[in-house]
Amino acid sequence: MKDISCKLLVIGAGPGGYVCAIRAGQLGIDTVIVDAGKPGGTCLNVGCIPSKALIHAAEEYDRIVHLANGRNSLGIRATKPELDLAQTIAWKDGIVGRLNSGVSGLLKKAKVKIVQGRARFRDGKTVEVETETGRQIVRAETVVIATGSAPVALPNLPFGGAVISSTEALALTSVPERLVVVGGGYIGLELGTAFAKMGAKVTVVEAQGRILPQYDAELTRPVSKRLQALGIDVMTGAKAKGLAKAGSTLLVEAEDGSEASLAADKILVTVGRRPVTQSWGLDELVLDMDGPFIRIDERCQTSMRGIYAIGDVTGEPMLAHRAMAQGEMVAEIIAGHKRVWDKRGIPAVCFTDPEIVTVGLSPEEARRTGVEVTIGQFPFSANGRAMTKMGEDGFVRVVARVDNHLVLGIQAVGHGISELAAAFGLALEMGGRLEDVAGTIHAHPTQGEAFQEAALKALGQELHI
Repeated sequence: MKDISCKLLVIGAGPGGYVCAIRAGQLGIDTVIVDAGKPGGTCLNVGCIPSKALIHAAEEYDRIVHLANGRNSLGIRATKPELDLAQTIAWKDGIVGRLNSGVSGLLKKAKVKIVQGRARFRDGKTVEVETETGRQIVRAETVVIATGSAPVALPNLPFGGAVISSTEALALTSVPERLVVVGGGYIGLELGTAFAKMGAKVTVVEAQGRILPQYDAELTRPVSKRLQALGIDVMTGAKAKGLAKAGSTLLVEAEDGSEASLAADKILVTVGRRPVTQSWGLDELVLDMDGPFIRIDERCQTSMRGIYAIGDVTGEPMLAHRAMAQGEMVAEIIAGHKRVWDKRGIPAVCFTDPEIVTVGLSPEEARRTGVEVTIGQFPFSANGRAMTKMGEDGFVRVVARVDNHLVLGIQAVGHGISELAAAFGLALEMGGRLEDVAGTIHAHPTQGEAFQEAALKALGQELHI
C-alpha cells in the first residue's frame, strides 16, 4: 500500500476520537482516523447508546406489567405483556447501525480519511495499521491517542461462559432467570435494574459498604429504595470468590465472613474499566503515566511533543462527553486556537431508577476547599409535575458559597432527571450565582422548577416548602 502522510492522525474512533477528527476536518486540517472497529467506539456500539435502549425497553415493559396487575392509581387496565428480547436487541442494533452510518457520514463530510485496522506506533510520528488487505503506513505531524477503555475482569472470574461483561449483557436474546451482578456501580445497577424489570431475579454483590459509592449516601437512598421494591437483593461488603465446580454458582464471602452460594444463569461482572494502553505500541513511545493512565496537561498534551491523548485512556472521569469536549478542544489547539481544559463543569449521570445527576462539587467536596457553603434542597414530593408523573422520590440540591452565592455544585436524584443535566452544567459554566438561578423564570409545571426552588431555599427565600 502507498504510505499516507497527514497533518493529524487520530487513533481511536470513539466519541473523543471521531469528534476530534470531525472538528479538525472542519478547520481544514488534513486528518486521518484509524480504528479496528465501527465508528462510535464503546459508547455507541456496546455502551451508552445500547444500554439506554435496553433500559427504555425495560421501563416500558415494567410499566405495562404494573398496569396489567389491576393495582394502579391511574385507572388504566391492560393485559399482561410479553417480551421478545431478541426483537428488542434487533431494535437496539438498528439504532446503533443508524448512528454508525451517521458518524461515518460526518467524518466523510469533514474530509477525514478513515482507515479501518489495528494501529501500532513505530515511532512518535509513524504508525503501522494492520488492515484486512495488508499493512498501511501513516506518517503524521501530530497524533491524538483516543484508544478508550475496556471492562475489567476479575482474576477469579474471567470472562467466558456464564461470566459476562456489559458487552455480552447487551447482546443477550433471552432474559436470564437468575442474574448475579458483581459490582454495585452505575453500570451494574443500570443493567441489573433493566433485567429485573424484564423479569430476571437479580442479586447485586458489592465489595464496598454501600451501592454507588462514588455518590453521597443521600443521593443513592432513593435508588436503594427502588431496588428493594423491584425485588433486587443487594449484598454490600461482599466479595465474589469465584465459581463453584458446577460452574453455575457464584461463591461469595459475605460481610460477616460467612460464605454464600448464589445460583446464576449469568454472572455480570461490572467492577470498572481499564484504559486500553496495550497492543498499539506504547512501548515505542516515551510517555509519562499516571498509574495506568496517560498523563496529560490542561491542553491534553502528553510528555511527548506532538502527541496528545484524550478520553478514558487519560483517566477519570471516564465519560463520553468528557472525551468529546477534549477532542474538540485538541482539534482547535492543533489549528492554532488558544484553549485549555477545565473539568469543573462535567456532569455525571447515572441512569438508574431513579436517575442521578451531579455537576461540580458535592457539599463535602465544597467544604474541603475551605470556603463556607450554603445548601438549598427541594424535594420532588413538593413538585407538581413530579406528582403527576408518579415520580415523587428524590430532590434537587444546590451548593453555593456563602459570601458571594457563586454556585459550586448541583446534585439531583429523580425520575427523568438526566434531562436537567444541561441546565445544571450551564449554570456552572456561566459562573451562575444563586440569584441567577432563582431569578430565571422556570416553566410551570415542570421538574425544572425544583432547581429554582432549591436556589431560593439556599437564599432563605423558599416559596413552596
